[in-house]
Amino acid sequence: MNKELLIEGIKKLGMETTEEQIERFSKYSELLKEWNNKINLTAITDDDGISVKHFLDSILPLAHIEIKTGANIADVGTGAGFPGLPIKIIRDDINLTLIDSLNKRINFLTLVSNELNLSNTVCVHGRAEDLSRKPEYREKFDYVISRAVANMTALSEYCLPYIKPGGMFIALKAEGAEQEVDSARAMICNLGGRIDKIIKAPLPNSDIVRSLIVIKKVKPTPKSFPRTSKKIKQQSKPVL
Repeated sequence: MNKELLIEGIKKLGMETTEEQIERFSKYSELLKEWNNKINLTAITDDDGISVKHFLDSILPLAHIEIKTGANIADVGTGAGFPGLPIKIIRDDINLTLIDSLNKRINFLTLVSNELNLSNTVCVHGRAEDLSRKPEYREKFDYVISRAVANMTALSEYCLPYIKPGGMFIALKAEGAEQEVDSARAMICNLGGRIDKIIKAPLPNSDIVRSLIVIKKVKPTPKSFPRTSKKIKQQSKPVL
């Protein structure tokens, strides 16, 4: 991890950090590189890339979207813990649930959470479309945030069932995501959501501009959603 690059970037986002937070980021970086030799967690392993493309990118929403104190947040398809764990490092007041379908990654995330002494952080193994049907997860979260690679139609079906009415879904997408969002508009409405805004967010210390897709949950998700993974993927394929 490039400590100076991270601290400078956080300041550019209008946030302050403590020595304890920077130490947690540093330890997270070392564990990420160590475990990446055992299981494939990320293609980005250089210190500058980890600081900017993982850590700063993950906390980018905090500079643009107000997250209420003590919020219940789920990170669906979290992978190596992005964006959930960096957000938790900056905002220790939140209650974080990390969801991923690969148990090896959950083992890594559990270790990181323990090593960083992160309270109120739960790592859950399971498929997103299965877990959201369970009463302990369905419509229990104030926010769901995801940096998963699925397109917005599929990602919305994976994520919106977790959010309570009045809550918010935040998707981190590449610049120019408007067409993808437009294609997902009907499904978002079917799931009880409403597109609120698309925020163009420059990533500090890079030439990258993120699209933060903000969707409000305006009514409960019908019981027929989410569908099976096969059906979600079939409908989400581009029309040729």
